[in-house]
Formats: sequence, C-alpha cells, structure tokens
Amino acid sequence: MLQSEILPWFQDNLLSVIAVIITLVLIYHYLIEKEQGVKLSKRFRDSIFEVQSKIFLNASQYLISGNKDLAIKEFLNAVDLNRETIDTYFALGRLFRSNGQIDKAISIHRSLIARENISESTRVQALKELAIDFDKGGFVEKAIETYKDVLKINRDQFEVVHSLCRIYEDIGDWDQAYNYRIMLSKVGHDNQAETISHILVQKAKIHFEKGRFRECAEDLEDAFRFSPSVSANILKLKLNLVQGKFEEAKILLLELLKEHPMYAAFIFVSLEEFSSKSKSHSDYKERLELLKNYYLEMDDVDLNASPSVILSKIRLFKNINKTQDAYKLLHDWIGKNSNQSDVIKIEFIKLLIEVDKKDEALAQTHELLNKLHSSLTRHFCSHCGFNSDEIFWRCPQCHNWETIQFRWKV
Repeated sequence: MLQSEILPWFQDNLLSVIAVIITLVLIYHYLIEKEQGVKLSKRFRDSIFEVQSKIFLNASQYLISGNKDLAIKEFLNAVDLNRETIDTYFALGRLFRSNGQIDKAISIHRSLIARENISESTRVQALKELAIDFDKGGFVEKAIETYKDVLKINRDQFEVVHSLCRIYEDIGDWDQAYNYRIMLSKVGHDNQAETISHILVQKAKIHFEKGRFRECAEDLEDAFRFSPSVSANILKLKLNLVQGKFEEAKILLLELLKEHPMYAAFIFVSLEEFSSKSKSHSDYKERLELLKNYYLEMDDVDLNASPSVILSKIRLFKNINKTQDAYKLLHDWIGKNSNQSDVIKIEFIKLLIEVDKKDEALAQTHELLNKLHSSLTRHFCSHCGFNSDEIFWRCPQCHNWETIQFRWKV
C-alpha cells in the first residue's frame, strides 16, 4: 500500500526531487572546495553558498507548488551567481524542456557542449540532453544525429539506443530499426527476439505488398529464427495462399489456432485485408474462401471451447449470409458454457433479432443492460490501456509490441 502511494508522489514531484539533489551536490562541491583551499576569503565563499542554498530552496518550493516559471527564474539567478556550477545548467535545461521551451533548453545544452574545460562524462550527458531536446521538439533528423553522436563517444548507452529504436520504428525505417534493436539486445538485459521478429515481419510485409515474394520469404525466415511471432505466422499464411501452398496453409492455420485461439478473428481480418486490396490475385481470393470453409467445418473440441473461435466463426457465417447457422452455433455453445462474456450475450441478442426471436431478444437485452459495464472497443493495449478498433502490433501510445488484447465485436 505504501509503495503504491510513494511511486505516484515521486513521479508527480520528480523535478522537486532533482532540485533537492542538486542542492546536495552544491553542498558537496562547497565542502570539496573548502577542503582544497579555494582562493576566496572564507566570508565570501560562505556568502555564495548561503545565497545558492536559498535560491535552490526557493526553486524547490516553486516546483512543489507547480510554478515552473518562477523556479526557472531562481535557477537563472543561480547561474548568474556561479557560472561554473554545471549541475545548475542541467537542471535549468530540463526545466525549460518540461515547460515546453525547447529552444532555450537547446541553447543551454549547446553552450555546455561548447565548453572546453568539461569532462567527457559531462559532455556525453549534455549531448544526451540535447538529443532529448530535439526529440521532444519534433526535430527527428537532428535527434537521430545527436543520439548517434553520443554513441560515437560511448556505445553502452541503453536509453540512447532505445530512443533510436523508437524513432526508427515510428518513421517506419525498418532496416535501421532492426540494426538498433540488435544493438539494444547487446547493451541491455531484456530479450529483444520477439520485437526483432516483428520488425522483420514489417520489412517482409513491404516486399509482400509489392509482389516481391522471394524477398518476403527471406525476411520471414529471419523473423522465425528470432521468434515465431503471431504476425510472422499470419504473413506466412498469406504467402502460402498466394503461392498456392494450400495444404501448408491449412496445417499452419490449425497450428496457429491451437497455440493462439484468441487471434482467430484477427487472422481472418488480416487475410481479408490483403484480399480486398489486391485486384490481381484472384487465385488468392479463391484459396482464402476455401480456407474459410475448412475453418468453419473444423470440429475440434478444444478450439470450439474458445469464445474467440466461436465469435470468429459467427462473423464468417454472417458475412456469407448464413445467419441460421451462426445462430445455431452460438445457441449450442451457450448451452454448453454457462460463463459468457457480455460481448457473447450482445452477439446472441443480435442473432435472436435476425432470426425473428424478438421476445427472447428483449428479455436477454433487459438482463444484459442491468449489468453491462465494459467498453465495446474492439482492441486495447494491456500495457497502457490504449483503445482502438484498428489492428496494431505495436501500440501507438506506449510503443510496446504485441500488447494487444480483445473486446470482441462481430
């Protein structure tokens, strides 16, 4: 309980914590200077320290109260008082950036980089801060260039490599995204295999959509070598249908459903997307229809126990105007499974209306409305809660891969 209260407080007051830390650093520097006998009178040195302490105390209070502008003013006073205090510049630059004053943050960090008498670690830190300024300000090319400058000095910079991964994935440069994910796997502790697989699938999709099926197959082979991700399997399924490997497609579909039944509807939506975009592959469309029929006739006890599989079959039945078949399938399934989600009940009500069982539909609706609380958005991110009706392998909000979850709508 205590942890859950402390963490939000720490996140909300991060800048205040930074200010306090900087104050402690100043105390440290003061003591060091005192020990080494800086050529200032004791009275003058004490006077500077006293004023600096007051300034940082004031800045901390302003930050706690949420007044960033006055906090910035205090930090500027600290800089005027002692221009050799590097930590003050860093604190001021971060404050400017958090306040949306990117140009001023950039100016401060550039001035630090231009100094001749700073250590390599300080120069690296200033370069990182400058890269973050460019990144936050939307200057993508400059951010990339500056992040790379940091890596020229020190390649073991996890945050920098991770930022480059994010940028290249955002702009769809999958070759560079691949290269930096490989680098990230070397400098970090997390396994990047599954993410790298997704990136290689994105490369393969570009080849696939341009009809370069050999190159697509090569990238897919690399993707499977890292991880047999769901996206890789779905693209391989498409490739099998295009190349006329129907038996292989059936085997792959069954394996995919057995391992990931929740992706049942997702698989066919993805296969249909290519079918609707492609005007030249009539053979693909015919094979896709055969694959759908194979799936609808599939009588597997384990698969048919899955709500996702049943709902995807209902959707396919409705698409070919076989409403009675859809109703019978769901009616029988509900009879065998007492635990049903709200979405299952909603779909059953819709089918009851379509097969002209309106009294029963009304009774079911009344029961459902008494306890319906959940959203009907089709997909959501399990990491950050982002909602969308669109298919996404990489969350547009938190940028994590394969965090998609489903709220079924047929």
